[in-house]
Amino acid sequence: MTPRRLLIALAVAVSGVILAAWWLAPPARTVLASVDDPRHVRGAIHVHTTVSDGAGTPGEVAAAAQAAGLSFVVLTDHGDATREPAPPRYVSGVLVVDAVELSTTGGHYVAIGLPQAPYRLAGEPRDVIDDVTRLGGFGIAAHPDSPKADLSWREWQAPFDGLEWLNADSAWRDEPRRVLARALAAYWLRAPETIVSLFDRPGRTLARWDALSKRRRVVALAGHDAHARIGPRGDWEPADGGYSLRLPSYAAAFRAFSLAVTLSSPLSGTDAARDARLLIDSLRTGRVSTVIDALAGPARAEFTAAVTGASGDRVSYGEGATVPAGSAVDVKAALVPLVRGPEIRLLSDGVVVARSTEGQVSFVHDSGRSPAVYRVEALWPGAPGAPPVPWIVTNAIRVGFATPRATVPLLASATWERPIPVVPWVVEKHAASTVQLTPTILTPTNTAWTMTWTLGGGAPAGQYAAMAVPLPRGFLTGADRISFNARAAGPMRVSIQLRSSVTGRRWLRSVYLSERAGPITVALREFTPAVASDPGPLDLAGADSLLVVIDTVNTAPGSAGETWVSEVRVEGA
Repeated sequence: MTPRRLLIALAVAVSGVILAAWWLAPPARTVLASVDDPRHVRGAIHVHTTVSDGAGTPGEVAAAAQAAGLSFVVLTDHGDATREPAPPRYVSGVLVVDAVELSTTGGHYVAIGLPQAPYRLAGEPRDVIDDVTRLGGFGIAAHPDSPKADLSWREWQAPFDGLEWLNADSAWRDEPRRVLARALAAYWLRAPETIVSLFDRPGRTLARWDALSKRRRVVALAGHDAHARIGPRGDWEPADGGYSLRLPSYAAAFRAFSLAVTLSSPLSGTDAARDARLLIDSLRTGRVSTVIDALAGPARAEFTAAVTGASGDRVSYGEGATVPAGSAVDVKAALVPLVRGPEIRLLSDGVVVARSTEGQVSFVHDSGRSPAVYRVEALWPGAPGAPPVPWIVTNAIRVGFATPRATVPLLASATWERPIPVVPWVVEKHAASTVQLTPTILTPTNTAWTMTWTLGGGAPAGQYAAMAVPLPRGFLTGADRISFNARAAGPMRVSIQLRSSVTGRRWLRSVYLSERAGPITVALREFTPAVASDPGPLDLAGADSLLVVIDTVNTAPGSAGETWVSEVRVEGA
């Protein structure tokens, strides 16, 4: 073939690819008139960088966010929170906040606003959530209904602060290969629109959110889960030194959708620490909506509930608020900018109670009406998905709920107790670890045991240090809790374990210790199997050993410390 014919053939081939991409590509986004308000900012959350398994540096991520018109980005690299987070800073004019995605036994938890943790945050969801709360953070259950079982959230009774109603990395995983192939071809022409073309309305997740919101405030938002890379198996790392595609890019992901956050005051643009506090406070209190910008934008929904007081004054509440019971409440939503055509749906407890295509909608919650949770979904005509993904999703306003009562105790007051027999505890440990036990007799029936320990160093490989005491046969029968006093040389988590010497089965419950000695009570029904494949409940009759264990779930290899335990007993109501 002559060079001229080769060039003609190449041109024809390229033209064919371009025409095919044009034919396969979804419609271009609709550009709306911008309505500037410095208290309303757009940004992205759940973003990975080269600090963990992302393809870009924090600086490259900030540059992509700036190009997409975002004001902030929250980085959430994988970790255990023991890495000191980078301070909030402005990069390329974008507020960059360093957060972390934690791994629990029940799913991933994105924690924002944490300081450096004094020990590894890992283990059961309830314990990780407790630690995040204690350290002052705000946590989000990530990709809760992911088609990948190891990514989905599995502990729905845990008191997490928020959840991702949409996760961009999970939304495409239930699509057939032909749809993904078409998206790959169209991506090069309209990347943001192509990403969104793989979204559906996640009805199951939204229904879970509606149900949870009847009991407490749960903040819902969309997470980008952006890595800017994907391997041949849909993972974020190249396969065994192989390749990965750098897509979807950070820029495309940030243009696909964004979070519309309402701040109590505008960002300064210079004081990053102050601005980060403003942002995290708005996220924590639910003053945040999700907007699918690849459909239309920039846009947001103004969502309020107003009450007229006895003196005639008008009090207005916004997203995330709880409106006290009593007076009638005017619930309203309006698109900003005001656009006619898209349908606005006002939902009460997940059921549509009002709708409009005129750019605004309203509903009156009468004073005699039962408490209800209101939120808004706006639908853009022709949106992709079956059912279509919502264009805008606001957070909820809870109306008519009484002030939350104090937490109901897990256990009733104990009516009897049985001290652990006064016998020596013994050391159990990994070969590379060291343990020393020192007894201190406090009373004839109460000996305090000090365990001085060092875990073996290196990579985590089952290192542990423990103290154990035998229990008489049937010692736990009739009991509903284990109580003791304890402290540690520094903040830490230890594993309280029960074991059967006959079957080898173990059950455990993690507890937090501080430098100050204090009482700790653990309900026996909270103990879970130490081996995930063991579905059996705690065998009260068969458990014949009690252990206090330090292991690499919450303690780094090579760590050393001291743990003090006394007055160990079982109790019952």
